[in-house]
Amino acid sequence: MNDSRGVDVNIMGREFTVACSDDEREDLIGAVNYLDKKMRAIRDTGKVIGVERIAIMAALNLAHELLTTRSDGVDIGDMKRRINHMQERIDEAVNEQDKLF
Repeated sequence: MNDSRGVDVNIMGREFTVACSDDEREDLIGAVNYLDKKMRAIRDTGKVIGVERIAIMAALNLAHELLTTRSDGVDIGDMKRRINHMQERIDEAVNEQDKLF
């Protein structure tokens, strides 16, 4: 298991340090880039002023995306867990098969 450590990220020109494990780092960077892109798009419309308000609008948009995805009958988190479980079972089967040879 990897220990958590601070990762420096930048969202709309502001620096933050976020604790995460080494194996979560890539996902964190992807999330930061996605959030930064969403917030910049909202800012660039000129309709919302202030970083705090932009962050709230981005959060609302992301929550809507998540709930819309779930309402379409797809729960990404559940799907990812199921795929990981299937991958583990496949790996176990392959390892058992390798022992036969």
